[in-house]
Amino acid sequence: MPSAAAASSRGSVALRFGQRALMVVVTALILVGGVWGSWGTAQYVVLTKGRERGTVEVADCSRDTCTGPYRPVSAGSVARARVRLDTSVGVRTGEVLTVVVKPGTDEVVRSGPAGMLYAWLPLAGALMLAGVVVAGGLRMRRTAWAMGGTGLVLVTAAFVALQ
Repeated sequence: MPSAAAASSRGSVALRFGQRALMVVVTALILVGGVWGSWGTAQYVVLTKGRERGTVEVADCSRDTCTGPYRPVSAGSVARARVRLDTSVGVRTGEVLTVVVKPGTDEVVRSGPAGMLYAWLPLAGALMLAGVVVAGGLRMRRTAWAMGGTGLVLVTAAFVALQ
């Protein structure tokens, strides 16, 4: 018959394993959510082959969107008198931006280095949050610093690129 100390030891090992497994699942969910949130915009910036690429001269900005004429630069792209661009990407009236057209719409997504960094901002936030979970729940401080630092560098680079 096992002693009480051995049973208690096995119970605490199982509890620690369960806690670590839960923290790994939480970290994975945070990172998957970050990729999922980024991919809605990033797919147009990352996978540009076969997509309409061009420039937009920002003519008018409202509270949510900016508009302007689209001039194509890729083969098969068609000029448009007016396209919409999300204003949260740091645009100013009169500025000329490189963009990718979302298929079947009059919406465009900023491309180039600034657009790429902007598209991955949700992942950057997820990396910083996951860093906290990894440090506190998994006690992996170096990994946590690497994750949080990568997220912070990405956020900072996007901020600088969009200015």
